Amino acid sequence: PASLKRVWEQLKAVMVADSAIDPLTKEMIYIAVSTANGCSYCIHSHTAAARAKGMTDAQHGELVSIIGLAGQTNHLVTAMQIPVDPQFEVR
Repeated sequence: PASLKRVWEQLKAVMVADSAIDPLTKEMIYIAVSTANGCSYCIHSHTAAARAKGMTDAQHGELVSIIGLAGQTNHLVTAMQIPVDPQFEVR
């Protein structure tokens, strides 16, 4: 479909383009977001891409640990309605 083609072109433009973020880091970010969104296809395809770009088993293990911890802390502070500390506010 046209919508899938459009998204695929956007994906290639962002993931392949020269930028301040290196290709492996881009793939690891994609893995984290895909895990949070529950997209199995994306998790597998971007994990394969990250491994092809040099991600080690140790890096993957740490990434999964960070994703899990971020999920826990996000849910906890949201449920407890903890306000943002002034020094952390993004303006």
